[in-house]
Amino acid sequence: MIWLSEMFSQRLPGPWCSVDDAMSVEGKIYRSPAGANRRTLRFELGGKGYFLKLHWGVGWREIFKNLLSLRLPVTGAANEWRAIQRLQEIGVETMHLEAYGQEGWIPARRKSFVVTRELENTNSLEDYCAGWAQQPPPFAQKKRLIKRVAQMTRQLHRNGVNHRDLYICHFLLQQPWNGDDEDLHLYLIDLHRVQLRKAVPRRWLVKDIGSLYFSAMDIGLTQRDLLRFLRAYHDQPLRQL
Repeated sequence: MIWLSEMFSQRLPGPWCSVDDAMSVEGKIYRSPAGANRRTLRFELGGKGYFLKLHWGVGWREIFKNLLSLRLPVTGAANEWRAIQRLQEIGVETMHLEAYGQEGWIPARRKSFVVTRELENTNSLEDYCAGWAQQPPPFAQKKRLIKRVAQMTRQLHRNGVNHRDLYICHFLLQQPWNGDDEDLHLYLIDLHRVQLRKAVPRRWLVKDIGSLYFSAMDIGLTQRDLLRFLRAYHDQPLRQL
């Protein structure tokens, strides 16, 4: 299966008819974990930036290791492809799909890819909030960001989605931002390990919230900030929690 958006297809110098066409793309490598059989790279077409994630042959060892740990193995780009579409359905801002392809029925040998449009002029919350402990931001701005992250997390969990890598570095803030709600655009990325279900088990809810808290421990949040997050996440007054 090969799917290309109309705009992306028009920019290609030649049609992509197989996964090997995507495998041959050259660009700046952003991530290539040792032994993981996957790679993320950035490339350009027609002056526009794109990110290409390639997966090939995870192998039976990796599959069995995950199964023995009671985890479903990620065997290709299909997981991220489905996750992006699901987030768009439930109104959580994320990446824009441009292409997807998969070949092979045997999970251990499957080859696949997904292409997303580069999110220009964005900054991760990890970088954006790095100086908050020394120089706190305007109160209203911090309050709006906390509320938006909580609302996005609630929307995921209420719709059977858990991220598994829910850290503030995976939230990208559109820049410039004037501090208003209407101008606030926050994108959730790195979805290749996302799990989709009818309902998220409690332990995975706790893991997502715990990961988010752990990644934000050093940015100067107060106890009141944490309570604001919980109130927005549960969408009810604290006295009712």
